[in-house]
Amino acid sequence: MALPLLEYKPTTQNQRVKSFGKADLDEDTPYIYRVEDANSPIEMEELIWAAYRQVFSEHEILKFNRQITLESQLKNAAITVREFIAGLAKSEAFYRVVVSVNNNYRLVNICLKRFLGREPYNKAEEIAWSIKIATLGFSGFVDALVNSQEYTDNFGDFTVPYQRKRMEQRPFNLVTPRYGEDFRETAGTVKTDWRFTVEKFYSRKNQERQLPEGDPRRFREVAASLSTKRNYPQRVSAFDIDYLSRVPVRGNR
Repeated sequence: MALPLLEYKPTTQNQRVKSFGKADLDEDTPYIYRVEDANSPIEMEELIWAAYRQVFSEHEILKFNRQITLESQLKNAAITVREFIAGLAKSEAFYRVVVSVNNNYRLVNICLKRFLGREPYNKAEEIAWSIKIATLGFSGFVDALVNSQEYTDNFGDFTVPYQRKRMEQRPFNLVTPRYGEDFRETAGTVKTDWRFTVEKFYSRKNQERQLPEGDPRRFREVAASLSTKRNYPQRVSAFDIDYLSRVPVRGNR
């Protein structure tokens, strides 16, 4: 028996931001690709590349990541754009470059951006969808996203997903790296390059991270940033006082 999606309440401002698909045309306005607007083979190719960019979040799609069979089926109207998006997400290429190098929480974050066009509302939503991955597997998770009511209401069967809501920063596909910090710590240059080891274990910043809460050594930078000028009490010795100038003259009384 499949577990239902846990209930969660949106706690960010994201859910109150109107879709900017109808905003004035500028660099932040997404170009919407629809099958009904693809009236030529060139426009269909542009739609396909838009789907690759949305799903893989790459600026240049490598040839060996392409799914030629799915492309052919879409061009011949054998499958819908929704099915094409789901096929790309379930491909071996997507699993290799995205799924296998991320934990479930970050995978939810990435997939909500790429398939629903928005960031997760909060950690509760990430947990709810991560349970879907744990119980249904990644393929079932993809089906749950692309067949959801939210996906249907915003994209339907014939529109390539696009970024619908953004409070600030740059578009999702320009700020989402392929894998998270937890993977970088166990693979790649972070594990093999000695400079990262030196940075991790010997830099002051990382050493301070290892200190317990309340340790005064955590506040060395704050203390160093304070003014170094010190106001000492004035020192006056007996030899510095001119006693004769303090004696009143008889005629001046």
